[in-house]
Amino acid sequence: MGVKIASSIIFLGTGGDSYVVGKQLRASGGIILQINDDQYHIDPGPGALVMAKETGINLRANTALFVTHNHLNHCNDINAVIDAMTYGGFDKKGVLVANNAVINGSENHQPFLQKYYRDCLEKFIVLEEGRKVGVNDVEIKAIRAKHSELGAIGFKFITPDYTLAYTGDTIYSAETISEYENSNVLVLNVPCLKKEENKNNLCKEDAIKIIKKVNPRLAIITHFGINFLKADPLYEVREIQKETSCQVVAAKDGMVINPISYAVEEGQKSLYKYAKKEGVRLQEFKSKEEEKVKELNEMIDKQTQLGNETSGDVLKENKEE
Repeated sequence: MGVKIASSIIFLGTGGDSYVVGKQLRASGGIILQINDDQYHIDPGPGALVMAKETGINLRANTALFVTHNHLNHCNDINAVIDAMTYGGFDKKGVLVANNAVINGSENHQPFLQKYYRDCLEKFIVLEEGRKVGVNDVEIKAIRAKHSELGAIGFKFITPDYTLAYTGDTIYSAETISEYENSNVLVLNVPCLKKEENKNNLCKEDAIKIIKKVNPRLAIITHFGINFLKADPLYEVREIQKETSCQVVAAKDGMVINPISYAVEEGQKSLYKYAKKEGVRLQEFKSKEEEKVKELNEMIDKQTQLGNETSGDVLKENKEE
């Protein structure tokens, strides 16, 4: 079941480009954000289930999935994670919050989310830039991202104790920087070491400019491409820290960070009691899930035991014959 912490960020992968993800030089299972009794899985790419097992994360505990866009390295395992969350639809639960392409597809791409697994969820929501949802006392805002997929988004999680912004995949622009303001923790997807490597993503120089402008208590660099890995993320992130005078860390597969350590009293607090017209208010998720999970596990164990006994009787009969 893993160790439960009041609030933590767990990296189930830090790989960015196709080469790194394809060879699994870094894992690509997404990010887990735990806030009290809620567990959010962000961008479940290839290997999400394997990394969850290796890091002791119970995917049954997922309250919600958050997906920024419909690219393989961000949502390849979305159906597998929903299957694990819901016992293949046996226990309909959880919420998916994603951009339109993930749920409905786009002109040139089918959605990664299959209809069967969409129907296994309690609720799914298409979230556009600027819209908000609330889960218990956490407000989640879809923030602007400029990427090769039109409609790609990032997420801003505003909790009672801290505010965390996740850029998703985006290029540098003045408009995107403004979305990250008032964040205690900033998680940046920076696959490129140099700007000329990819016109649709952030590079090291972009990360420096963003961190200087936002001035978070902590910046985490992740989603590394092959050139960033060859150069050694630890060394490059030290350079970013020197340039920005901000605490910056290079994410590693399986790394756990407690974001409350970087909260400040005057930081932005939860605004989850916003007017209905400003966003979609999800139902309040209570922590009665554990009893439900226990009951379901007992049912499945009984079914498995009954199946084993039946198989044993058949084998016994065949032996006697």
